[in-house]
Amino acid sequence: MICGQCRAIERQFDRRVAARQLKKYRRKGPARSTQMLIDALRAEGIQGATLLDIGGGVGAIQHELLRAGAATATSVEASAAYIEAAREGADGQGHDDRVAYYHGDFVELAPQIESADIVTLDRVICCYGDLESLVGLSSARARKLYGVVYPRETWWVKLGVALINLCCRLRWQAFRAFVHPAEAVEAIVRSHGLERRFYRQTFIWQVVVYGSAGAQTR
Repeated sequence: MICGQCRAIERQFDRRVAARQLKKYRRKGPARSTQMLIDALRAEGIQGATLLDIGGGVGAIQHELLRAGAATATSVEASAAYIEAAREGADGQGHDDRVAYYHGDFVELAPQIESADIVTLDRVICCYGDLESLVGLSSARARKLYGVVYPRETWWVKLGVALINLCCRLRWQAFRAFVHPAEAVEAIVRSHGLERRFYRQTFIWQVVVYGSAGAQTR
């Protein structure tokens, strides 16, 4: 991995964190905002679709969409511990042979990554400083649907992110979180021919699904 932030992600989301999140997923299912994204994608139709899941963590989106009818998934993840947890989860559900894993910075790996019917970034935009590269390269690879979960631009979210970053600095940790402007995300996605089809908010997150103009996944 070349990206400094990705090296920080590797350290931040280690085996202990990955094991805890995998256990939580197995016990309770996907987080609320993740489930909202999954439901919105399924409503668009995902039968036989290919999935590119960037920063997929323990693989909740991969597992849920494969079980719901998606054909194959590609996971690009900066944390080796998350990939290990996602592999464990995939094997437990019997579709480990349907997922391809790439370890590293998606922006650096993008030339090797093929387009997919569905591209997802669940709580990933907030972990990457170069918004234009991340969103631009990922949305360009979405043939039909592009789904993202990222922070709202409210004062309490900005305060929370500032406190997270302060704690990281005090602990000499390189990881940083970001609150990127929704208008900037929207402009980049639309520049690749994608239109908003779904939008919901939680207290912290905004969940958005875009679709290519005129494309049907059903």
